[in-house]
Amino acid sequence: MRIANRFAELKKQNRAGFVAFISAGDPNYETSVEILKGLPQAGADVIELGMPFTDPMAEGPAIQAGSLRALKAGQTMAKTLALVRDFRRGDAATPIVLMGYYNPIYSYGVEKFATDARAAGADGLIVVDLPPEEDAELRAPAKAAGLDLIRLAAPTSDARRLPAVLDGATGFLYYVSITGVTGTKRIDLTEVTAALKPIKAATSLPVAVGFGVKTEADAAAVARVADAVVVGSALVQEIGRFVAAGGNTSPGAAEAVLSLARRLANSAHGARG
Repeated sequence: MRIANRFAELKKQNRAGFVAFISAGDPNYETSVEILKGLPQAGADVIELGMPFTDPMAEGPAIQAGSLRALKAGQTMAKTLALVRDFRRGDAATPIVLMGYYNPIYSYGVEKFATDARAAGADGLIVVDLPPEEDAELRAPAKAAGLDLIRLAAPTSDARRLPAVLDGATGFLYYVSITGVTGTKRIDLTEVTAALKPIKAATSLPVAVGFGVKTEADAAAVARVADAVVVGSALVQEIGRFVAAGGNTSPGAAEAVLSLARRLANSAHGARG
């Protein structure tokens, strides 16, 4: 219920939410914990926590690099769930959505993953490479565990495709604003505004918009037309600025990322006046 409650609060306040994405364990477990725990104070209404994977096909260079940094530092699915548990000890309200690819979930064991993720304190799942036609084996365990299954819609999701995307979707809908991978193109607000109209007419779910939101101006513009703004690549890229070629992390990474998150959140929250 954390996701539904958070979007209900935002609606009552007439403001868009700020959804922050980071990869679990990037650049190392300790820094990742510090960033994760600081995101709510920085203004994150929902946190998307990436499950690192060796072949993140929808990700651009920044998030690919972040995922690989995490894996190199020893991040595993078990450690990702431990990160969520660690976060929940101090925050019982901020929704956490685990985002990633199906291979690590399948390898962990689908039913065990759903049960363990919920027990750790996760609230929802976004599985990028599992389309509606193929997610039945995850949908049932997720529902049984009480996890929202958040679907992706894209510029290619036309009137024939949209019903399949919405069937069984819960939590919120994630609108991918560009065709291509994360962090490589700027968002076209005119196109997004036009695309959101039929989507909002077809569902009562909140709609979050991501892929291509890079700046405070982008966040504010999207916040005027969407229920939430998702930023990932910009935050992960900020982490990368503090990581040397050999993998050593210099001091200040968490502070810099949280400062950027705060500026983006303020832009999203204040966009409607």
